[in-house]
Amino acid sequence: MKTVHPSMTNTNDKPASPQTSYFANTRTEMAEFVPEWSKTILECGCGEGVFGALIKGKHDAEVWGIEINPAAAERARKALDKVIEGDIGLQIENVPDGYFDCIVFNDVLEHLLDPWAVLTTARQKLSQNGVLVCSIPNIRFFRLFRDYVLRGEWHYEDVGVCDRTHLHCFTAKSIRAMFGGVGYDIVSLAGINGITTWKFGLLNALTFGWLADTRYPQFACVAKPK
Repeated sequence: MKTVHPSMTNTNDKPASPQTSYFANTRTEMAEFVPEWSKTILECGCGEGVFGALIKGKHDAEVWGIEINPAAAERARKALDKVIEGDIGLQIENVPDGYFDCIVFNDVLEHLLDPWAVLTTARQKLSQNGVLVCSIPNIRFFRLFRDYVLRGEWHYEDVGVCDRTHLHCFTAKSIRAMFGGVGYDIVSLAGINGITTWKFGLLNALTFGWLADTRYPQFACVAKPK
């Protein structure tokens, strides 16, 4: 099982340099979704360990990472307690069972050939009350939705919701279906980094809230085994 790209950590749909967006983004907006009681954390696609270091300091936690990029993994080793270099789909098998209070996938699942299999394996690695915390791009994001529905346009980019290395596309409904299908309950599913313009608010009101989920380029999902 191969991971096409280690992680995608852009927080909006604007282009960013690969170094910044894939390996060294803090993702502070995701920190609030990691439970306060988490003391053992695994970040899949940890990049240079910037997010993991943030969580490690905030929770006084033991933080592990899995990273496929050798240079990023080497940098992450300076920040995290343990970093495993390699493909997530293969290396997640090698971490201890029942050990992690929280496993984080920040914009990673869409890059995996088989995210369902990885999520299934991740269940075995969680502690008794452990949860998954995931950031997942929303293919119904308004700017994309507008372009392909109204303009007939579709553009792949280096980073963002239309990252050309994405193998899977998700909506709020398909996220729920994916987690439910592999034995998880959704604790919360929240839009992040959303559009805040009054024009979008007006359009959403005129469609009686039908566009509400398109406000967000990403969803933050917290899930626990059933």
